[in-house]
Formats: sequence, structure tokens, C-alpha cells
Amino acid sequence: MSKYFNKKTVPYWIIAVLVILIAIILAVHFKANSSSQTTTATVKTSSSSEKASSSTKKYVAGKDYKITYSNTNLIDKATIQKGLKASYLTDINDLMNTDQQTGSNMAKIEVYYNKDKNLLVERLFKNGYKDNQPTQTVGYDLQKHAMNLDKTFGNDYLNQPLVYTWEKLTK
Repeated sequence: MSKYFNKKTVPYWIIAVLVILIAIILAVHFKANSSSQTTTATVKTSSSSEKASSSTKKYVAGKDYKITYSNTNLIDKATIQKGLKASYLTDINDLMNTDQQTGSNMAKIEVYYNKDKNLLVERLFKNGYKDNQPTQTVGYDLQKHAMNLDKTFGNDYLNQPLVYTWEKLTK
């Protein structure tokens, strides 16, 4: 046997081959998932009535969606954005995506500021909502920098100032 293939190096060669095989399997798996998601997005974009307004297929503020900040004298935009980011509500492509598996499918987001509780309350409206009833209501505790998922109630946002609205304009 050569110096590369002797009894002492066989386990190392077996491990090296297994590592290479696993790397190839993972690469093929991720490439397949990436390709299928890209294909799905392309088909969805090209066949859906929800095409982006611009020719580059990027969503355009004022045409595809609208963002409104109000009561900025009470709370600054950066603080609102921090709460939205913690809730994963800053990705416009995700918000506009109507695919139930991969997208948020949002029609509207309202954020209220409860100064007494130092809380941002996010009312989330998925496409198809009725009677101005949110699909989900969550809170972001500004003091703890944490989501307040199970403890957000109507009295946390009722009669509180609306500070942010995101609204989908395209149908």
C-alpha cells in the first residue's frame, strides 16, 4: 500500500468521503429549495394581478403600499421601526407576498402607542379581513425590548394614539 492508503489513514479517508457526500447532498438540497422558491415567486409575480408597479418588480411606496407616521411628537420613527423589526414587519416583499406558506399576506398594519405601559400595539390585518377586525394583535414592550405576545388586550390600544400605518394599495 502507498503511504496515503494504509491501515492508519483509512478512518480519515472514510470521514473525508462522508463529509464530502454530506456537503454535496446539502448543496443539492439547498439549490433545489432555492430554485423552487424562485420559480414559484416568478410564476406568482408574472401570473398574479398583484404585480409590482415598477418594471423592476420591486414594490413602490405610494403605488403598491403606503406608510403613514402620525403623532411623531409622542414617539420617534426609529422607536416605531425597532418594534416593527422585532415583529418581522419591515420587509415589504414579505408583507406584500400573498403566498400563505412564505409570505405575511398583509393588507394593513396599525401601530398604537400606549405611553403609560411603554408599549407599541400592532394590529395586523391579513388580506380578506372583515369589519376592521385584526387577524392578530401583538405588543412590543419598549422598556424590555421584547414582544408581548400573550398579554396584549384591547385596553392596551383602545383610545391610544395611532402612530404608524402600513397599507397595501394594490389588489
